[in-house]
Amino acid sequence: MDKYLICGLGNPGAEYAGTRHNTGFMILDAFAKASNICFEDRRYAFVAQTMLKGRKIMLIKPTTFMNLSGNAVRYWLNEERIDQGRLLVVSDDVALPLGDFRLKANGSNGGHNGLGHIIQLIGDEFARLRVGVGNDYPRGGQIDWVLGRYSEDELKQLQPTLDLGVDIIKSFVLQGIGNTMNQYNKLGKHKQ
Repeated sequence: MDKYLICGLGNPGAEYAGTRHNTGFMILDAFAKASNICFEDRRYAFVAQTMLKGRKIMLIKPTTFMNLSGNAVRYWLNEERIDQGRLLVVSDDVALPLGDFRLKANGSNGGHNGLGHIIQLIGDEFARLRVGVGNDYPRGGQIDWVLGRYSEDELKQLQPTLDLGVDIIKSFVLQGIGNTMNQYNKLGKHKQ
């Protein structure tokens, strides 16, 4: 059976809920809600699973905290014997405007500590969906910005991207990263 691992990056705990750094968690929550499944607290992560046209989808929200996200990703790839080519990591990105997004087949961490730790442990050959959280902060204010909560207005702006994230995950599982990039990257606000 084909299995896929979808990892949303964020920090566990109520104090981090609704923060920009938890945008990856928010997209996985939207997917779980749309699929009518719930997360369980398992080793290194909150885990939920579902099937899509005969393919098994494992969703993980690491409980290791952002800077050690690779521990959860490596563990669940090995535990479920999932090929790295079937891993999609969803993260926040300050380099993209709020609500914008970019799909990539591989690449650098772009200054993101969660992606950096995953790359350190398994290499950079995995798909990622980077979701823009904007960068309206003063020099040296990035940590406060990403750990800050979205305002109601910002959440309204972000909602269409959360919904689209659900479709992007389904497309990744059914069509692979190449076709999904071709289909969805042109819908982003950024210019190619």
